[in-house]
Parts: sequence; C-alpha cells; structure tokens
Amino acid sequence: MSDQKLQSGQKIVVASHNEGKVREIRDLLRPFGLETVSATELNLPEPEETETTFSGNARLKAVAAAMASGLPALSDDSGLAVEALNGDPGIYAARWAELPRIEKETYGSRRDFDMAMWHVNDRLQGQDNRRAHFICALCLAWPGGETSVYEGVVAGDMIWPPRGDKGFGYDPMFQMVGDSLTFAEIDPAEKHAKSHRADAFAKFLKDQFPDG
Repeated sequence: MSDQKLQSGQKIVVASHNEGKVREIRDLLRPFGLETVSATELNLPEPEETETTFSGNARLKAVAAAMASGLPALSDDSGLAVEALNGDPGIYAARWAELPRIEKETYGSRRDFDMAMWHVNDRLQGQDNRRAHFICALCLAWPGGETSVYEGVVAGDMIWPPRGDKGFGYDPMFQMVGDSLTFAEIDPAEKHAKSHRADAFAKFLKDQFPDG
C-alpha cells in the first residue's frame, strides 16, 4: 500500500480500453476534482493480462499505464464468478466474449457479450443454483511503481433472458440480491452507488480522500 495520496486537480490515467469502464470510473472520480484521461486517449498499448487474480491483473495494467504516461494511473480488473460454474468466467470474463479467429479476421478484435451471456446461460442449463458474484479490483499505481489495491464484491443471481440496455458486459443478466431489476435496467447513478465497483471505490476513496 502506497503512502502517496491524490490531490484535487491532479491528472490521472484511467488505465482501461473498455469505454463502459472508463465512463463509470470517470463518473465516480468527478466529484473529487480529478482530471482524467483514458489509456485509449493516450494511445497506450493494452498489456496482456497474465496474472491469475483480479488484483494481479489490475496491478499489471495500472503499473504499465503509470510507467508509460508518467502519471498516476487507476485500473480496474473485474469479472463475473458463477458458483455453479466453479467461479467461471472469473478473470476470463472478457475472453468469453472474444470472437472466434475467423470472425476477428472479418470484424476486428471487438467483443460480443451477447455471445458470452448465451454461453454462461447454456452452461447453467439444469442447474438450480444460479448465484453469482461480480468482483472488482482497483489498483492505483504511481510512476515510481508504488501501488495500492482495493477489492469490492456484490452478490446476485443470473437471470435469463437478458434485460436492459443501460449497462455493459454481463450487466443484462445479473440481478443483485434484493433487486428486481438487472444492472442494465437500473439508472447508472444507482448502479454506481451499489455495484462491485462502488464497493471497491468506497475503499479507494476512504484511503485517498479520508476527509471526503
């Protein structure tokens, strides 16, 4: 855990190439007066995620962005862990959405989460247990290599068919415990207040901005 703290007005890299994640992180950082720039806007390469945990991959991405940009960088590595699938897709959540090689040659390297959600539901056929967790690990890295990691979790169930168009990734098939709407049906501000990313951010903000 680094002793360095962010200051209002400071410029920080959102170390992600996922537009949905960048948007959520920017929304969460905005009240604290931080100037944000994304890894895509800086044309930073997307590092290969070679670690075996969310925290490890978050640290890898944040350190790469901080070292390349000379700025503090905040990364997010998050995913869906389904109990009946032994924790899959887990850290490979995004890979389940990658197009087959022949389609990549035609359409490029975009991801298809409709396909990924279909695969999750297909593997859940015949299962009574549809419990799942969204997990988020945030890592703040400084150009000198110091890092701090914050983890958040939210519990829910996998529903089918998917519902809603306000989220991204697996949001349309994830219904948080106690809710009747999926993460893709609720207002983004409401999701920001209670998601796995919100849980991790609460820990990040308590550490970085203890005086609010």
